[in-house]
Amino acid sequence: MDYEASGPQFGPDRPIKVFLLDDHELVRHGVRGLLERDGDIVVVGESGLAKEAARRIPALKPDVAILDVRLPDGTGVQVCRMVRSIDPNIAALMLTSYDEDEALFAAIMAGASGYVLKEVRGSDLVDTVRRVAAGQSMLDPAVTSHVLARLRDGPPVDPLTKRLTPKERQVLSLVGLGLTNRQIATRLGLAEKTTKNYVSTVLGKLGVRSRTQAAIIAAQLENPQH
Repeated sequence: MDYEASGPQFGPDRPIKVFLLDDHELVRHGVRGLLERDGDIVVVGESGLAKEAARRIPALKPDVAILDVRLPDGTGVQVCRMVRSIDPNIAALMLTSYDEDEALFAAIMAGASGYVLKEVRGSDLVDTVRRVAAGQSMLDPAVTSHVLARLRDGPPVDPLTKRLTPKERQVLSLVGLGLTNRQIATRLGLAEKTTKNYVSTVLGKLGVRSRTQAAIIAAQLENPQH
């Protein structure tokens, strides 16, 4: 199938390299079989854990990383953000069982090129991988517009963050990078319990309920032009 590509050109001598991140081995096995069926896609690595994937993906340099959103030790969105901060040439395709606005919102902010539900037909998943590898965005424009409108029409970022102390701003920035409380504590030289209290305070001051929502605000602070 021929795609108009802004990325590298693929073919029999240059298959699309894919990394799979999903905590279910059967899902990884099934997706691998689908992708490698026609010979133009090869799975170069797989993992069931976010931390392992965040370490291995930049080293393996796949063209596309297929990332499950919900994982035992983190999220695919965190992995997407970390991987693309190291190598923005690696395209991320989010794969999930859940149709959630917040997850899609976070995926867009993390730089994902696509977002598909696990209920997708096998042929459509393969087609999506090929298109994402070719440099296309497979985020539904209508959905993307809706999510970005939430950002544009939501509470203004600056007035919110003016309520934060300098230390709380540091904590927010590290939450935006996908760091755990333990990692933030190590980075700032704090006790883990103190860090947990800081995170709770930041969420309360920002008027959000989850770390993902706080991370979105942090991303906007880092990239105000988006």
